[in-house]
Amino acid sequence: MPPVLVTGATGNVGRPAVAALLAAGREVRVATREPGGELSGIEPVRFDFTAPHTWPAAFDGVQTMLLIRPPQLGNVRRDLLPAIDAARRLGVRHVVFLSLAGADRLPVLPHAAVERWLRRSGLDWTFVRPSFFMQNLSTTHAPDIRAGILPVPAGDGRTAFVDADDVGAVAAAALLHPDQHRNRSWTPTGPAALTYHEVAAVLTDVLGHRIHYTRPGPLAYWRRTRDLPGGSSGFAAVTTAIYTTALLGLAAGLSQDVRAVTGRAPGDLRAFAVRERAAWTPPARPHSAGEAAY
Repeated sequence: MPPVLVTGATGNVGRPAVAALLAAGREVRVATREPGGELSGIEPVRFDFTAPHTWPAAFDGVQTMLLIRPPQLGNVRRDLLPAIDAARRLGVRHVVFLSLAGADRLPVLPHAAVERWLRRSGLDWTFVRPSFFMQNLSTTHAPDIRAGILPVPAGDGRTAFVDADDVGAVAAAALLHPDQHRNRSWTPTGPAALTYHEVAAVLTDVLGHRIHYTRPGPLAYWRRTRDLPGGSSGFAAVTTAIYTTALLGLAAGLSQDVRAVTGRAPGDLRAFAVRERAAWTPPARPHSAGEAAY
């Protein structure tokens, strides 16, 4: 069978998707800007959405691909869609796109622009629109949580958090059985919609020290995120828009899509927090010279 091309293969969704594809015996081609040894047993191919000379080798012989937008590519019309247009010309027939819950209702999101293009492209597509990843708590927000705070502008809105491992499993199913998922949208969620007060309470209980949900306003959050090391106005704007969906009550919808597609129940936040506890544990302080270690 032709290989399945996976972009973003080392990320929260790409990694479990690749694992599921390999477990099913499929050949996987990993597209990456800097080929290296990130995924054992897979030969990567150099690929950059903004470098046309890297496209032919990546798409050669591929009919199905997992498309994960690099977060730094905010202008998808300029920096992402030309590569997918080339994929179509080079023989790709089905694109499984990692989108976002609410992309069909928030046209300003870059995910929405990609969805619109795919619908009109003549390609078969599957949209995987997860709710907010639990993994964002253990990656993007880990430094704040280690410091005892959770500063996001979601007010009292509820969010149907989902484990990215479950999202990867849904994406892999669409890649393995494209005929069953052609031109369909899935919205994987966890089993419960939680406020960030409740998230902070779960983390407090699991970690054994208080995590305070500070609930800043959108403008204060945008400014803080923009000014963080590695931050930017574009990233701050996209994440502010995402949290605004929770603030407005648009992120609370629950689905049975994980069970419908994979046959198993989605994981919950407490189990995730126990599994990923080390992400929020501050590194041990090095002993100074002459200090006894007990």
